[in-house]
Amino acid sequence: MSTSTRATGTFDVKISAQPPYDTAEGATLGRVTLNKKFHGDIVGTSTGEMLSAMSAVKGSAGYVAIERVTGSLGGKAGSFVLQHSGWMTRGEMSLAVTVVPDSATGELVGLSGKLTIDIVEGKHLYSFDYTLGEPS
Repeated sequence: MSTSTRATGTFDVKISAQPPYDTAEGATLGRVTLNKKFHGDIVGTSTGEMLSAMSAVKGSAGYVAIERVTGSLGGKAGSFVLQHSGWMTRGEMSLAVTVVPDSATGELVGLSGKLTIDIVEGKHLYSFDYTLGEPS
């Protein structure tokens, strides 16, 4: 049986922008690498890649990203992969971040969940609602 748990904390992120790979009319397609350090209920690091499309309309864009988190969650060691899908419509943001099914290792095998990110006064905060059940 699995129980839902909420993990919270902060993270620091280093973003390394790569040159745009397509600047055709309508949207610029770009790529960045991500390196994060997590604090709180998640202790560890992550590396990832983000692809983005920035439209010509200010505040409208979309991105997808994949990152592997390695460390501990609630004191259990292992790794897992997060999949991001985000978009902005004229400044209104939406974001979905979920654990890639069956991507967890170590003591985190069977992990599923959704993570939310808030940025308050330049500080990155996360809230991660997850279930750690037995793999099927």
